[in-house]
Amino acid sequence: MQKADGTMVSVEEAEKIILQQLKDYGSELIPFEQALGRVLAEDIKADRDLPPCNRVTMDGIGIRYAAFENGLRSFKVKAIIAAGDKAIDTELEDECVEIMTGASLPDSVDTIIRYEDLDIKNGIAIVTIENIKEGQNIHKKGKDKKQDDIVASANQFIDATIISMAASVGKKMLQVKKLPKVAIISTGDELVAVNEQPTPYQVRSSNNYTIKAALQQYAVQCDMLHIPDEPEITREKIKYCIEQYDVLLLSGGVSMGKFDYVPQVLEELKVMQLFHKVKQRPGKPFWFGAHSNGALVFAFPGNPVSTFLCLHRYFIPWLETSIQIPNPKSQIPKYAILENDVTFTAPMQYFMQVKICSNELGQLVAKPMEGNGSGDFANLLDSNAFMELPAEQSNFKKGEVYRVWPFKQII
Repeated sequence: MQKADGTMVSVEEAEKIILQQLKDYGSELIPFEQALGRVLAEDIKADRDLPPCNRVTMDGIGIRYAAFENGLRSFKVKAIIAAGDKAIDTELEDECVEIMTGASLPDSVDTIIRYEDLDIKNGIAIVTIENIKEGQNIHKKGKDKKQDDIVASANQFIDATIISMAASVGKKMLQVKKLPKVAIISTGDELVAVNEQPTPYQVRSSNNYTIKAALQQYAVQCDMLHIPDEPEITREKIKYCIEQYDVLLLSGGVSMGKFDYVPQVLEELKVMQLFHKVKQRPGKPFWFGAHSNGALVFAFPGNPVSTFLCLHRYFIPWLETSIQIPNPKSQIPKYAILENDVTFTAPMQYFMQVKICSNELGQLVAKPMEGNGSGDFANLLDSNAFMELPAEQSNFKKGEVYRVWPFKQII
């Protein structure tokens, strides 16, 4: 949807174009203990009733409630039953069993009295309270789920609770959504390796590590490579990545400089440009396109904050929607109250770095964090979100509410 006259697209247009390129990469079967952070592609069902028996929930004794109702307060201990032991039945009305939390309830008893409400001496348990209810402290068989009930629905992030449930129902292998193969490509002769000492006119490569770290929460495994400012090498490396990967995430080389070869190379490689330049700051030079083989190219500006913003505002929402997370967290609009007046005169959508906190009324309040432009990545350490200020305004007043894009936990 690149406009014929070459003008920039709006943020809303860019978002729409990107979400029109959703991909379904299918599913795969993996061991459940390796599934943390993946997206569940099947319903997990109970292989038996949960709990599978009448389960004791307090340490104490098991009695027949009718005996207590008939006035008995003293019971002979017939046996002691631990969790995992075979149940032992009582035979007489004045008998009880000592029984531990998690143990299977014998058929002959129907009420558990906890140790705190007993006095046990010489094999005799005396009940010391009168407030006893029939069936207390018992977790009934099948109360949570019946056999073949769904215990975890498909299309959700697999967290520790789902790993626990899979183990509980014996689900050793889980069907999960396949993830795209992602190549992270940094560009520019000014970049040196992290372990190198840069000259005053060089910087250490960091955008690629930033992207890789942000995608680890989605269990996306990324390969990284660097391209110097050489058109032939740029062409060779990008061509290889288009053939081998589902998604290319580039950082740098998309602006108007004489050494920004990426757009030209992508055109030569027949990657269809869907837009180039968005009416936003930071991140205006953002380039997006698709190859006929299905590969998608997100080419972000090289300034660190620009890369970081475009990743969270565009790529992560695309990823979450593609792997079919219901209610993707990045797509659920969040809003916050502006703490101070702000002026931004450029006719662009302004993504302002803010620190969001919750006030005493439970409202989210956004404090603008002054920075030094799109190269000031250090300022992100004190921020936790971007506030999206609309292009049609220049003055934004304290107390007004705008959409925010969190990239850290909000306290």
